[in-house]
Amino acid sequence: MKLRIVPIVLTVVISASVLFGGWFLYQQMALQQPLADTISQYDGVKSSHIDIKQDTVTVKLDLEPETNLRGLVEHINKEGKSVIGKRELKIEVEDHSSDQLNQWWEKAMLPVAEAMDNKQYTDIQTSLDTLAKNDPNLKANAQIDADNVYVSLSDGKSGKFIILPRQPGEMEVWSHA
Repeated sequence: MKLRIVPIVLTVVISASVLFGGWFLYQQMALQQPLADTISQYDGVKSSHIDIKQDTVTVKLDLEPETNLRGLVEHINKEGKSVIGKRELKIEVEDHSSDQLNQWWEKAMLPVAEAMDNKQYTDIQTSLDTLAKNDPNLKANAQIDADNVYVSLSDGKSGKFIILPRQPGEMEVWSHA
């Protein structure tokens, strides 16, 4: 029996194209597009990029300066539940901060880190308000949910968004100590 190589290769190429093309269309039309539509409906979202993997959904956001980040994350979790499922949601926000916001955040990091370490989450907003009194243009806001603390800084023109996980890495005991 003589095998014809051209029909076999052609069949493999066509089958692979249909299989991977169908998978790609499913990813785009059934998963990414509905989630992108959900995100773009939220007030303050300029653009988003979604990457769906087997274990994670990564959402890269470009936000306007005074967007409610905690509300947006809640909106994504609620409205995108069918797409996200049991995958871990990772949020990455594009940094459009000014030098002034970066310098201000450097001053605020120590009290915020101390409040996070002591699990005194209400002290975060108090610390931000205390430091913000020196600059009338600065708006600082801290919000919390079950997983993260969301810090939003804005001077009206630019914004800085920081997501701090509430569950810090646990220290391990050295086996030889």
